[in-house]
Amino acid sequence: MIRKLSYSLSLFLAVCLLSGPSRASDSDYQQAMKALGSNDFANALHYLESAVTDDPDNLRYASEYRQAAIKSKEFDRALSFFEKLSAAKPQSANLHLNFGFAYVDKIPVAGSITQVILANKALNEFTRAVELQPNWINLYTRGMSYLFWPKIFNRAPMGVADLEKAMKVQSPGPKKNYYVKTYLALGDGYWKTDQLEKARAVWQEGLKQFPDNQQLKTRLERQGDDLQKAIEANFDPNKRVDTDLRDLWTSSQN
Repeated sequence: MIRKLSYSLSLFLAVCLLSGPSRASDSDYQQAMKALGSNDFANALHYLESAVTDDPDNLRYASEYRQAAIKSKEFDRALSFFEKLSAAKPQSANLHLNFGFAYVDKIPVAGSITQVILANKALNEFTRAVELQPNWINLYTRGMSYLFWPKIFNRAPMGVADLEKAMKVQSPGPKKNYYVKTYLALGDGYWKTDQLEKARAVWQEGLKQFPDNQQLKTRLERQGDDLQKAIEANFDPNKRVDTDLRDLWTSSQN
Protein backbone atom coordinates (compact mmCIF):
# COMPACT_ATOMS: atom_id res chain seq x y z
CA MET A 1 0.00 0.00 0.00
CA ILE A 2 2.79 2.39 0.97
CA ARG A 3 4.65 1.52 -2.23
CA LYS A 4 1.55 2.25 -4.31
CA LEU A 5 1.05 5.61 -2.59
CA SER A 6 4.71 6.45 -3.05
CA TYR A 7 4.54 5.55 -6.74
CA SER A 8 1.35 7.57 -7.24
CA LEU A 9 2.86 10.58 -5.49
CA SER A 10 6.01 10.34 -7.61
CA LEU A 11 3.94 10.12 -10.77
CA PHE A 12 1.85 13.10 -9.73
CA LEU A 13 4.94 15.20 -9.00
CA ALA A 14 6.49 14.20 -12.32
CA VAL A 15 3.38 15.29 -14.20
CA CYS A 16 3.33 18.58 -12.33
CA LEU A 17 6.97 19.23 -13.08
CA LEU A 18 6.51 18.44 -16.76
CA SER A 19 3.33 20.40 -17.24
CA GLY A 20 4.06 23.25 -14.84
CA PRO A 21 6.28 25.39 -17.11
CA SER A 22 3.81 25.02 -19.98
CA ARG A 23 0.91 26.26 -17.84
CA ALA A 24 3.05 29.07 -16.46
CA SER A 25 4.21 30.17 -19.90
CA ASP A 26 0.65 30.07 -21.25
CA SER A 27 -0.56 32.17 -18.33
CA ASP A 28 2.21 34.69 -18.97
CA TYR A 29 1.29 34.76 -22.65
CA GLN A 30 -2.37 35.46 -21.88
CA GLN A 31 -1.37 38.25 -19.50
CA ALA A 32 0.83 39.70 -22.23
CA MET A 33 -2.03 39.67 -24.75
CA LYS A 34 -4.24 41.54 -22.27
CA ALA A 35 -1.50 44.11 -21.75
CA LEU A 36 -1.05 44.55 -25.49
CA GLY A 37 -4.78 45.10 -25.83
CA SER A 38 -4.43 48.23 -23.72
CA ASN A 39 -1.07 49.26 -25.24
CA ASP A 40 0.69 48.46 -21.98
CA PHE A 41 3.95 47.51 -23.66
CA ALA A 42 6.02 47.44 -20.48
CA ASN A 43 3.95 44.63 -18.97
CA ALA A 44 3.44 42.94 -22.33
CA LEU A 45 7.18 42.64 -22.89
CA HIS A 46 7.72 41.48 -19.31
CA TYR A 47 5.16 38.68 -19.56
CA LEU A 48 6.26 37.63 -23.04
CA GLU A 49 9.87 37.41 -21.89
CA SER A 50 8.72 35.12 -19.08
CA ALA A 51 6.71 33.01 -21.53
CA VAL A 52 9.62 32.63 -23.96
CA THR A 53 12.03 31.85 -21.13
CA ASP A 54 9.76 29.07 -19.85
CA ASP A 55 9.04 27.71 -23.34
CA PRO A 56 11.95 28.72 -25.63
CA ASP A 57 10.85 26.49 -28.51
CA ASN A 58 7.41 28.08 -28.76
CA LEU A 59 7.34 29.89 -32.11
CA ARG A 60 4.26 31.92 -31.24
CA TYR A 61 5.60 33.34 -27.99
CA ALA A 62 8.90 34.42 -29.54
CA SER A 63 7.28 35.94 -32.62
CA GLU A 64 4.68 37.85 -30.60
CA TYR A 65 7.44 39.14 -28.34
CA ARG A 66 9.32 40.59 -31.30
CA GLN A 67 6.17 42.18 -32.71
CA ALA A 68 5.57 43.86 -29.35
CA ALA A 69 9.19 45.03 -29.34
CA ILE A 70 8.72 46.52 -32.82
CA LYS A 71 5.56 48.38 -31.79
CA SER A 72 7.26 49.77 -28.69
CA LYS A 73 10.56 50.37 -30.55
CA GLU A 74 12.41 48.28 -27.97
CA PHE A 75 14.79 46.79 -30.53
CA ASP A 76 17.84 46.70 -28.28
CA ARG A 77 15.87 45.14 -25.44
CA ALA A 78 14.75 42.31 -27.74
CA LEU A 79 18.28 41.77 -29.02
CA SER A 80 19.68 41.65 -25.49
CA PHE A 81 16.96 39.23 -24.39
CA PHE A 82 17.52 36.79 -27.25
CA GLU A 83 21.29 37.04 -26.95
CA LYS A 84 21.21 36.00 -23.29
CA LEU A 85 18.57 33.30 -23.70
CA SER A 86 20.12 31.73 -26.81
CA ALA A 87 23.46 31.61 -24.98
CA ALA A 88 21.76 29.82 -22.07
CA LYS A 89 19.86 27.48 -24.42
CA PRO A 90 22.13 27.17 -27.48
CA GLN A 91 20.34 24.11 -28.87
CA SER A 92 17.05 25.93 -29.45
CA ALA A 93 16.65 26.55 -33.18
CA ASN A 94 13.60 28.69 -32.45
CA LEU A 95 15.62 31.09 -30.30
CA HIS A 96 18.31 31.47 -32.96
CA LEU A 97 15.67 32.04 -35.63
CA ASN A 98 13.95 34.77 -33.64
CA PHE A 99 17.27 36.24 -32.53
CA GLY A 100 18.09 36.62 -36.21
CA PHE A 101 14.72 38.21 -36.87
CA ALA A 102 15.31 40.63 -33.98
CA TYR A 103 18.36 41.90 -35.90
CA VAL A 104 16.25 42.19 -39.06
CA ASP A 105 13.57 44.09 -37.14
CA LYS A 106 16.11 46.79 -36.27
CA ILE A 107 17.55 47.23 -39.79
CA PRO A 108 15.05 49.86 -41.08
CA VAL A 109 15.86 52.27 -38.23
CA ALA A 110 19.64 51.86 -38.51
CA GLY A 111 22.21 53.70 -40.61
CA SER A 112 23.56 52.14 -43.80
CA ILE A 113 26.77 50.79 -42.25
CA THR A 114 24.95 49.44 -39.21
CA GLN A 115 22.41 47.80 -41.52
CA VAL A 116 25.16 45.64 -43.02
CA ILE A 117 26.41 44.66 -39.56
CA LEU A 118 22.89 43.77 -38.41
CA ALA A 119 22.21 41.79 -41.58
CA ASN A 120 25.39 39.77 -41.13
CA LYS A 121 24.59 39.03 -37.49
CA ALA A 122 21.08 37.97 -38.49
CA LEU A 123 22.51 35.64 -41.10
CA ASN A 124 24.75 34.02 -38.49
CA GLU A 125 21.73 33.26 -36.30
CA PHE A 126 19.70 31.94 -39.23
CA THR A 127 22.60 29.65 -40.11
CA ARG A 128 22.68 28.31 -36.57
CA ALA A 129 18.93 27.64 -36.78
CA VAL A 130 19.38 25.74 -40.06
CA GLU A 131 22.22 23.69 -38.58
CA LEU A 132 20.06 22.72 -35.61
CA GLN A 133 16.81 22.16 -37.50
CA PRO A 134 16.75 22.34 -41.32
CA ASN A 135 12.97 22.73 -41.57
CA TRP A 136 10.96 24.89 -43.96
CA ILE A 137 10.91 28.13 -41.97
CA ASN A 138 14.64 28.06 -41.22
CA LEU A 139 15.66 27.23 -44.80
CA TYR A 140 13.26 29.77 -46.28
CA THR A 141 14.37 32.48 -43.87
CA ARG A 142 18.08 32.05 -44.49
CA GLY A 143 17.46 31.78 -48.23
CA MET A 144 15.56 35.06 -48.26
CA SER A 145 18.23 36.67 -46.09
CA TYR A 146 20.89 35.86 -48.68
CA LEU A 147 18.81 37.52 -51.43
CA PHE A 148 18.87 40.87 -49.64
CA TRP A 149 22.63 41.21 -50.05
CA PRO A 150 23.98 43.34 -52.93
CA LYS A 151 25.16 41.40 -55.96
CA ILE A 152 28.82 42.18 -55.23
CA PHE A 153 28.70 39.83 -52.22
CA ASN A 154 27.61 36.91 -54.47
CA ARG A 155 25.25 35.46 -51.87
CA ALA A 156 22.23 34.99 -54.12
CA PRO A 157 23.40 31.51 -55.26
CA MET A 158 23.45 30.41 -51.61
CA GLY A 159 19.96 31.82 -51.23
CA VAL A 160 18.79 29.80 -54.22
CA ALA A 161 20.29 26.64 -52.72
CA ASP A 162 18.40 27.14 -49.44
CA LEU A 163 15.15 27.99 -51.20
CA GLU A 164 15.41 24.91 -53.42
CA LYS A 165 15.71 22.84 -50.24
CA ALA A 166 12.71 24.65 -48.75
CA MET A 167 10.76 23.81 -51.90
CA LYS A 168 11.63 20.14 -51.49
CA VAL A 169 10.39 20.26 -47.89
CA GLN A 170 7.02 21.68 -48.90
CA SER A 171 6.50 19.72 -52.12
CA PRO A 172 5.11 16.50 -50.56
CA GLY A 173 2.30 18.53 -48.96
CA PRO A 174 -0.11 19.21 -47.48
CA LYS A 175 -0.23 22.66 -49.08
CA LYS A 176 0.03 25.64 -46.73
CA ASN A 177 -0.95 29.17 -47.72
CA TYR A 178 2.47 30.52 -46.78
CA TYR A 179 4.22 28.14 -49.20
CA VAL A 180 3.54 30.72 -51.92
CA LYS A 181 6.44 32.67 -50.43
CA THR A 182 8.89 30.02 -51.61
CA TYR A 183 7.70 30.30 -55.21
CA LEU A 184 8.12 34.06 -55.08
CA ALA A 185 11.51 33.99 -53.38
CA LEU A 186 13.02 31.16 -55.43
CA GLY A 187 11.93 32.86 -58.64
CA ASP A 188 13.49 36.09 -57.42
CA GLY A 189 16.65 34.17 -56.58
CA TYR A 190 16.82 32.72 -60.08
CA TRP A 191 16.28 36.21 -61.49
CA LYS A 192 19.08 37.59 -59.32
CA THR A 193 21.41 34.84 -60.60
CA ASP A 194 20.51 35.55 -64.24
CA GLN A 195 18.35 32.45 -64.72
CA LEU A 196 15.23 34.14 -66.07
CA GLU A 197 13.75 31.00 -67.67
CA LYS A 198 13.93 29.16 -64.35
CA ALA A 199 12.48 32.19 -62.58
CA ARG A 200 9.46 32.32 -64.86
CA ALA A 201 8.96 28.56 -64.61
CA VAL A 202 8.85 28.74 -60.81
CA TRP A 203 6.47 31.70 -60.82
CA GLN A 204 4.21 29.89 -63.31
CA GLU A 205 4.15 26.77 -61.16
CA GLY A 206 3.43 28.93 -58.14
CA LEU A 207 0.49 30.55 -59.92
CA LYS A 208 -0.95 27.10 -60.64
CA GLN A 209 -0.82 26.37 -56.92
CA PHE A 210 -1.93 29.85 -55.83
CA PRO A 211 -3.96 31.31 -58.74
CA ASP A 212 -5.08 34.41 -56.84
CA ASN A 213 -1.62 35.63 -55.84
CA GLN A 214 -1.10 39.10 -57.29
CA GLN A 215 2.66 39.17 -56.72
CA LEU A 216 3.14 36.11 -58.92
CA LYS A 217 0.87 37.61 -61.58
CA THR A 218 2.84 40.87 -61.52
CA ARG A 219 6.17 39.09 -62.01
CA LEU A 220 4.82 37.10 -64.94
CA GLU A 221 3.25 40.15 -66.57
CA ARG A 222 6.36 42.32 -66.46
CA GLN A 223 9.67 42.22 -68.29
CA GLY A 224 12.95 44.10 -68.37
CA ASP A 225 13.16 47.22 -66.23
CA ASP A 226 9.57 46.88 -65.05
CA LEU A 227 10.26 43.39 -63.72
CA GLN A 228 13.46 44.60 -62.07
CA LYS A 229 11.56 47.35 -60.25
CA ALA A 230 8.89 44.92 -59.10
CA ILE A 231 11.48 42.54 -57.66
CA GLU A 232 13.90 45.03 -56.16
CA ALA A 233 11.07 46.84 -54.37
CA ASN A 234 10.89 43.78 -52.10
CA PHE A 235 14.56 44.00 -51.11
CA ASP A 236 14.83 47.61 -49.93
CA PRO A 237 16.68 47.57 -46.56
CA ASN A 238 14.93 50.77 -45.53
CA LYS A 239 11.51 49.11 -45.71
CA ARG A 240 10.40 46.96 -42.81
CA VAL A 241 10.31 43.25 -43.57
CA ASP A 242 7.22 41.48 -42.29
CA THR A 243 8.72 39.09 -39.73
CA ASP A 244 5.42 38.18 -38.10
CA LEU A 245 5.29 34.37 -38.10
CA ARG A 246 1.61 34.00 -37.22
CA ASP A 247 0.87 32.33 -40.57
CA LEU A 248 2.76 29.27 -39.35
CA TRP A 249 0.61 28.59 -36.31
CA THR A 250 -2.72 29.82 -37.72
CA SER A 251 -2.25 27.58 -40.76
CA SER A 252 -1.53 24.57 -38.54
CA GLN A 253 -4.83 25.17 -36.76
CA ASN A 254 -6.88 25.03 -39.97
